[in-house]
Amino acid sequence: MDTKKLLRRRVVEALTGLPRSSLYEKIADGDFPKPVRLGSRSVAWISSEVDHWITERITQSQKGPKR
Repeated sequence: MDTKKLLRRRVVEALTGLPRSSLYEKIADGDFPKPVRLGSRSVAWISSEVDHWITERITQSQKGPKR
């Protein structure tokens, strides 16, 4: 069974280290997963998508600078 968890913004901020403004900038640029709308004024992110984004950042940082 594939269980999905939804993460609220403050949890995503804590996991990624990104403040709200940077988080939404990255979403607008297509560099971060879009949230799922929960209601008229609330959103959440799919935990597996956030985990994947974090893993990709770690992988990129371990490759070193681009030449």
